[in-house]
Amino acid sequence: MEISNKLNPQNWVAKYSDELFGFAYIRVSDEETARDLIQDTFLSALRNQESFKGEISEKNWLYLILKNKIIDRYRKNAKSPLTRIDNEETTDEFFDESGHWKKEALPSTFSQAVNNQQHSFEFYEILERCKKKLNEIQLNLFSMKFLDEIDSDEICKELEISSSNYWVLIHRIKLKIRKCIEKLLYEK
Repeated sequence: MEISNKLNPQNWVAKYSDELFGFAYIRVSDEETARDLIQDTFLSALRNQESFKGEISEKNWLYLILKNKIIDRYRKNAKSPLTRIDNEETTDEFFDESGHWKKEALPSTFSQAVNNQQHSFEFYEILERCKKKLNEIQLNLFSMKFLDEIDSDEICKELEISSSNYWVLIHRIKLKIRKCIEKLLYEK
């Protein structure tokens, strides 16, 4: 594939908006926010066309701008009081005082049939429903850690949170997602 240093802004919406929307939506779980991020990406790209050197494809350049817009959004949301460890009860129903699994809370084993494509699709639908139950900072952390696979030190730096705060939040996210998935999987 040949990389050109020429941009074609008049085709961006038709050519890239659906893919960029999918990328943004899976990270923010809100259609309106994803659309706003795409619009901001296109506007930023238009304003900064001269910075495009053609070292990467036009599509990858737009993805890079979108990724930075998403991280900026995470950073902005990280300033909210939700990111600080609050007075929420830190004990949970899954672990005893020593941090070991409670017998009644051991994770259930998932069926081998989960490898089936239909089951996999259903699982991702359930995961999307569960992601919607996360508050905004939890969703941001979930996306950065598990979708974008950003290193935990980098996440702490980007969001300006302490390492201990980060790990408490990640722990709560995992517990919340697990509880939701189990509930929805076994409702069927």
